[in-house]
Amino acid sequence: MAAPKKGRGPSGGQGRPGRALALILIAMVALTGGMFLSGHTTPRLGIDLAGGTSITLKAKSQPGKPDAINQTNMDTAVSIIERRVNGLGVSEAEVQTQGRDNIIVNIPKGTNSKQAREQVGTTAQLYFRPVLAVTEGKATPTGTASPSASGSPKPSASPSSKETASGSKATPSASATTQGRAVTGALTKDTSPSPSASGTPKASASPSASVDPATAELQKKFAELDCSTKAGRAKAGANVKPTDTTVACSSEGDAKYVLGPAEVSGTDVGSAKAAVDQQRGMWIVQMDFTDKGSKKFQKITSKLSTQQSPMNQFAIALDGEVVSAPQVNETLSGSAEISGSFTQQSAQDLANVLSYGALPLSFREDTVTTVTAALGGEQLQAGLIAGAIGLALVVIYLVAYYRGLALIALLSLAASGILTYTLMSLLGPAIGFALNLPAVCGAIVAIGITADSFIVYFERIRDEIREGRTLRPAVERAWPRARRTILVSDFVSFLAAAVLFIVTVGKVQGFAFTLGLTTLLDVVVVFLFTKPVMTLMARTKFFSSGHPWSGLDPKRLGAKPPLRRSRRVNAPTDPKEA
Repeated sequence: MAAPKKGRGPSGGQGRPGRALALILIAMVALTGGMFLSGHTTPRLGIDLAGGTSITLKAKSQPGKPDAINQTNMDTAVSIIERRVNGLGVSEAEVQTQGRDNIIVNIPKGTNSKQAREQVGTTAQLYFRPVLAVTEGKATPTGTASPSASGSPKPSASPSSKETASGSKATPSASATTQGRAVTGALTKDTSPSPSASGTPKASASPSASVDPATAELQKKFAELDCSTKAGRAKAGANVKPTDTTVACSSEGDAKYVLGPAEVSGTDVGSAKAAVDQQRGMWIVQMDFTDKGSKKFQKITSKLSTQQSPMNQFAIALDGEVVSAPQVNETLSGSAEISGSFTQQSAQDLANVLSYGALPLSFREDTVTTVTAALGGEQLQAGLIAGAIGLALVVIYLVAYYRGLALIALLSLAASGILTYTLMSLLGPAIGFALNLPAVCGAIVAIGITADSFIVYFERIRDEIREGRTLRPAVERAWPRARRTILVSDFVSFLAAAVLFIVTVGKVQGFAFTLGLTTLLDVVVVFLFTKPVMTLMARTKFFSSGHPWSGLDPKRLGAKPPLRRSRRVNAPTDPKEA
């Protein structure tokens, strides 16, 4: 039996191109289905296309704190500003750092820009307020929202708070819950001090007794407050003075409070840090107060420690929102710790709020740019027209030069376009990606990069045909060399996009991100779509026979005659045999 001939096996999936095509088609269907199911069928537009206001804030150090401008403080400031902007009912606002000391706030159209500028430009306010009442975060239903016979809202059941503030030598509470949870409480005659003492509503001693207007108004506001919505939380903390008795929402929106006047401010906190209590095996937050703050804190905790829940709690309110409401077990002064079922992240977050709630940074408006929706629409339209013109020129060139091969290139461009569009639509809600004008430019540039990959492969195939090979082996022999060239070219493009994304800030990053994304998709499309489709097309008569309109006509390409093998016949040595 003759031994089988050794040779190179099929490369690049020559035998089964359908597998690669099935894979990329499944990915396209999945992305398209996910786009429609999520409801995000169009890419999220940046402020330069959708219109709105862009505010650049520059951080300035406070006197005596030269190192205040650092990444921790800037990240905390971004979180606070983002909370404020969202509190205005703004959707899809962007708040991000730019460089070392700048914060960019992009607010889309439909927002009061003056109000937004006032919100983002002021320093965060942190106060410690005594808790007078607390209940669930939703508005009280009609019929129970009205004041009771005692002149106070009826309490609703909610879990008891086990978050505890204690001194360094105090015995901590044995039980704990997550930070900021609600506790049971009500505005009643037994727990509410008189208005003259603390500014809280005064309850009537009997059902027939009248309630003063300020108390009635506070009761009504408390009953109607719905902390489960952004609008409700923003309304609760708006225009509140430190000396006011007010209503407030928890940061999670699951509880609402009546809070007394502020007793301690954020500037009275010297430092705060998250630490691990080795004995109890739990995360805690340790606070130290300034000399002035120690006296204030001692005064308020001496009062709270003698009260019953919820009157023994103090609320840590940041911009009118309660981020924590620990119980007080004893009189505290210069230092305290807050214990509860903290995770490392939640303990560090609360420590940052305490340390930087009243930020050791101030901001000034560096630039304010207003983009009208009309101008943004014109820019988008101009960008789309430019992209259409560029695509049309590419198509004309492909059809004129490559004829039938242009069909494969156009199908590949369509596959790349579908993947790009669906990913951009899904990345908006997923990571906050917004399609701005530079990003549109990146997508236009990507058309040329993608077309270049097809041209490299086509030219390699034509080179093989010029050498005298038929189409099917030419397709497979051309692929390894074309693949190498395509990968090197795309790697250089992706590296340039990555460097540009890292070293630049602002809108230029949109260009770099889009360029990098489309470069990666180019590799996916060429490997999983263009090559398998070319393999299948090579099996058709139109392309394999070298039809003049196929773009692979051997005569038009100046191909060499195919090499033919023939048997050698020994010449006769005897003249007679000749």
